[in-house]
Amino acid sequence: MQDQNGARLARVSKADAIAVAGGLYQPLRRQLGVRAFGINAYFASNAGDQLIEPHDETGPGSGRHAELYLVLRGRARFVVGPTEIDAPEGTIVYVPDPETRREARAVEDATSALVVGAPADRELPISPFEFWFVAEAPYSDGDYDRAIEIVTEGLEHWPDHADLLYQLSCYHALAGRTEQAIEYLGRATAQSERVAEWARGDDDLDSIRDDPRFEQLVGGESVS
Repeated sequence: MQDQNGARLARVSKADAIAVAGGLYQPLRRQLGVRAFGINAYFASNAGDQLIEPHDETGPGSGRHAELYLVLRGRARFVVGPTEIDAPEGTIVYVPDPETRREARAVEDATSALVVGAPADRELPISPFEFWFVAEAPYSDGDYDRAIEIVTEGLEHWPDHADLLYQLSCYHALAGRTEQAIEYLGRATAQSERVAEWARGDDDLDSIRDDPRFEQLVGGESVS
């Protein structure tokens, strides 16, 4: 592991793997000092070799994690519960229930997988950016109602987030809903001074620009 200006670097490498539990395991979480989630790599040299050992996440050595498996190279066959899954390179297999039995074997030589896990009983805070990033496609297509639906979901997690509120103001303005656009703009400006600067030059808000309340808000005054 290398530390460069606050970033810790490691390579997924079979050379750093440990032969254990019938397979080859690289302890990336330990190498990188990750504490927010588990992350490790697994390797199978030959087709037919074990990639992921048969297990669930309820045993004495487990973290009771929900686990995500990403096939980095080669091809694997997963068995998750009663289901067989063909997993070529790039496939993601997510197992949310710690009680579900899972395992994988290589179908091709030199198969490897990255495993990420986190406690299944704790909700991870979803980053605010995810909502407006996902809303970008319907916004670009002019489907403002769908964009509103996506970003409104973000308010359930971040009710006072200025960026989310501002995006909703823009979407409502584009959809011709003046009252909602003004309401969300007011809530956004109350959370961040940056919003007024954004609003003054944002074409998305042109439909409400002549409303007197718009001038009050971008000037920093409250609406009565």
